[in-house]
Amino acid sequence: MKKIRWWSGVSAVVGASALTFVSVAATAQDHGRGSDVKHVLLISVDGLHEQDVARCVAANTCPNLALLAKAGVTYTNAYTPGLSDSFPGLAALLTGGSPKSAGLFYDVTYDRTFFAPSDTTCSGKQGWNVVFDETTGIDAENGGPLIHLDGGGAFNPQAIPHALINGRCTPVYPHNYVKTNTVFEVVKEHIHGSRTAWADKHAWGYDWVNGPSGRGVDDLARTEINSIDPATNTNYLDSYTHTEKFDNYHVQVLINEIDGKDSTGASNATIPTLFGTNFQTLSVAEKATVASGGGYLDADFTPGTEVAGAIGYVDEALGRVVSELKQRNLYNSTVVIVTAKHGQSPTDHTKLVKNGDTLTKLLEANNYLDPNGNFGQNNTKTGNLNDGSGLVDTGFVQTDDVGLIWLRDQSQLNAVVTSLKANLACNAPGICADGPQAYILTGARLSKWFGDPAQGRTPDIIVQPNPGVIYTSSKAKDEEHGGNAPDDSHLALVVSFARFHGGRTEKARVQTTQVAPTIVQLLGLEPTLLNAVVAEGTQVLPGLGVGH
Repeated sequence: MKKIRWWSGVSAVVGASALTFVSVAATAQDHGRGSDVKHVLLISVDGLHEQDVARCVAANTCPNLALLAKAGVTYTNAYTPGLSDSFPGLAALLTGGSPKSAGLFYDVTYDRTFFAPSDTTCSGKQGWNVVFDETTGIDAENGGPLIHLDGGGAFNPQAIPHALINGRCTPVYPHNYVKTNTVFEVVKEHIHGSRTAWADKHAWGYDWVNGPSGRGVDDLARTEINSIDPATNTNYLDSYTHTEKFDNYHVQVLINEIDGKDSTGASNATIPTLFGTNFQTLSVAEKATVASGGGYLDADFTPGTEVAGAIGYVDEALGRVVSELKQRNLYNSTVVIVTAKHGQSPTDHTKLVKNGDTLTKLLEANNYLDPNGNFGQNNTKTGNLNDGSGLVDTGFVQTDDVGLIWLRDQSQLNAVVTSLKANLACNAPGICADGPQAYILTGARLSKWFGDPAQGRTPDIIVQPNPGVIYTSSKAKDEEHGGNAPDDSHLALVVSFARFHGGRTEKARVQTTQVAPTIVQLLGLEPTLLNAVVAEGTQVLPGLGVGH
């Protein structure tokens, strides 16, 4: 029986990178489930840059990650597909597609075709500010506090908009919101007896990983990072060491699943064919102010005290998980993929600019959005998102270190672009987009990259400011993500397998979208079973190789 084999030794030819998903898929189909790979474990470490891995491996400060790299391929030139918020970042890894295919631009977006959660007949105005974050759990109903680790155990009905689907007014849950299938659905449908599992940072907003079927993940651990820890009466984001406690829940989830239990450890379950989780500790340490020990010390990614501590924690967590795989005799049959949904920007603190949200202020001042901020879920009765009282048909803008603009009146597009271009300077109230790496994306270029705004989901305008700009005046963070700045988009990616004889480095530029078809191929299936792979022609990762 034919099998997928890994290149042996560091002399493996780079020519393997020329393999397309078609040729690899054909070999995978031949060998079927006879592959040496029985399980794939995907771990996303939010904020993990390629430079972080290179530095800690060289300094021997991440020995467990270094051991994984020695038994695999380290991709030094891996990037997100255009946007780097958690939703499009994870969608790339799980669907093989960019926001154009998956339809996920941010966890807070806008869709012109949607009706309000309260409009159960779809008879009112259209255009809803969709928020699938920590407030998607029922704890947040009516603006309530997030008091349970599981988000309250159900969806917040005030977070679920409606859409006319085949003439029927239908609730749109997160799994209905993603526009393409996921690796979990492919595995469930095509590998008999398979089991899938995932754990992430929001208990209910990440329901979309199930895919449009709503059933892709057998065991979706419901953990909410914004919930209140009863031991401290604060949420798990108040410090990176507190975030370690939250990430430890995810380590235990993986250990339970490796041990043949469900995510809670309460019931016996089949060891997942495809499973994984997300770690947040490093992201929190990177966002912390440089003055408090957060972030990096220089442009060379020298970690500050908190980032160094967070990388140490992540490495220890990886070691615990790999140790459990070995104890259960699963290490030799499990591919471990370590990567990130997104990076963080700016790592070079000298580039940081926080002039406030000048982009939104400019749109408001010119009446492209309500001048008093009365648009979308910026205007709710409780002041909290998803309390059911947001405004309909208002347009919306989402800003971090990028600006996504859905116009209230799409006929104003040219006027808005003119206003933006007249205010590119970095001195407030300018939008700080006057450098060579900044751009205003709209029209045909935007449609080609992200889809047609006329269809309702894609923003009318995307503003990428100068690297280092964050549209905020917050004193609590010095880094952010979401856009396409280099520090946002250049990520770590290590694909490790015990049967790989000697680690190697792959320098070819790749996108994180290539992880999804690679997972499918490793498990003996055709990458073209992923809708986004077909739509975008996504290839498997180069340098892994196939043979007989």
